[in-house]
Amino acid sequence: MTPPPAPGPADLITHDPADLVVTGCTALTHDPRGGIVFVDDATIVVRDGLIASVTAGGPEHMTATGPEHSTAAGMEHIDGRGTVALPGLVNCHTHTPMVALRGLAEDLPAHAWFNDWIWPVESNLTERIVGLGARLACAEMIRGGVTTFADHYFAMDAVAAATEESGLRAVLGQAYFSSQGPEGRAASLDFALRLRGAADGRITTCLAPHAPYTVDEPDLAATAALARDHGLLVHIHAAENREQTDNSLARHGRTPVEVLERAGLLDVDLLLAHATGLDTARDLPVLRRAAERSGGRVAVASAPRGYLKFGWDTTPVRALREAGVPVGLATDGAASNNTLDVWESMTLTALVQKYVERDPTWLTARQALDHATLQSARAVGLGDDIGSLAEGRRADLVLVDVTGPHTQPVHDLAATLVHSARSADVRTTIVAGRVLMRDRELLTLDVPSLVGELSALLPELVDRSHGKRIQEYEG
Repeated sequence: MTPPPAPGPADLITHDPADLVVTGCTALTHDPRGGIVFVDDATIVVRDGLIASVTAGGPEHMTATGPEHSTAAGMEHIDGRGTVALPGLVNCHTHTPMVALRGLAEDLPAHAWFNDWIWPVESNLTERIVGLGARLACAEMIRGGVTTFADHYFAMDAVAAATEESGLRAVLGQAYFSSQGPEGRAASLDFALRLRGAADGRITTCLAPHAPYTVDEPDLAATAALARDHGLLVHIHAAENREQTDNSLARHGRTPVEVLERAGLLDVDLLLAHATGLDTARDLPVLRRAAERSGGRVAVASAPRGYLKFGWDTTPVRALREAGVPVGLATDGAASNNTLDVWESMTLTALVQKYVERDPTWLTARQALDHATLQSARAVGLGDDIGSLAEGRRADLVLVDVTGPHTQPVHDLAATLVHSARSADVRTTIVAGRVLMRDRELLTLDVPSLVGELSALLPELVDRSHGKRIQEYEG
């Protein structure tokens, strides 16, 4: 018996109206084991912000809906011919307002970068500057195919407002130091509880202690208790470089990861930013045990461009993967990374991992795409909602043009995406079924206006004559 053909857009209009249909694209999907599978000539149907179906062999003509981007019966059609549809990228660790500091402090070691430049300048931050920086960052990420970001900064109500306006999805946490006293931790919790589920559910919240060297063990233990009580993710910098690990061993007799374990943070959902300074002999068994326990979920966010700039080691992706720890891709803030280009992070991760492992067979293009999609979704705690183009997942997807001379001919589509395509090839960005960028045109944010207003505030922002710092970097 021949199975009936998959329903086309015209059928969907007549029988079960969709909000959005993308036709003619190649869709990047996952098999049940997480492997990458490309579906040619795919039709992606979106209904109520969710993916209703991804099917092969879509109709060649959209007679019921007319030309590209037109609507009929409330449905929007996008002609995806010449593009690959991917799950939207996830920036697993960033500080979006720091785009205001892009290029301000260059070619410096971490101590001078923090103490002489960034932390003095950050004492000048206002809520308006934070909001403008966050909006500019959202515009950059939309254009680069990012649909979700995990942000860890100050004045996060302003970042939440920027997220809502932009249409992006985000995991937001109000950063704090022990030097702020109990009020810092309380403010982080207050933000997490007030903004949880905001922006029509696109905002997820977390607790955001800065790092083990700026947040003491009692505060870390209290954070773990709050996370457990309220079901919150904890997002923290840890073992950012080897110097931090060595200093922690000298002061406490424990690595930063062991400090977090002692405080109970490995028993709750935990996102570690960077982890380039892991003591693999001591830390990997700890992380493996945490990954095997059912009480919490531990993951790592890796931002390779910044590590190359600072001359640090890189995140040990292979060892973490073997330990069962998801590793997501990130950019960190644009003050250190200069860009919020997660596509570049994917390419660099593939190349750097081959280099440090001295193994050209490790971190293949398909593995890199896995880290950019499902692994990144799991890292930020949204692995059941995003990261895959599959029925029931959030309709967060991007269309990538692969018709340019730098992506042709295509012998291996995974390799083309990772090593030839660029973030500028992202043609369309969609979050929760809403088109945020169509044919490279931003639809939710006015970049010239943002740049104009932010530029007028920069002289006051970068003034360091007051001699203050928001914190001291000791590593």
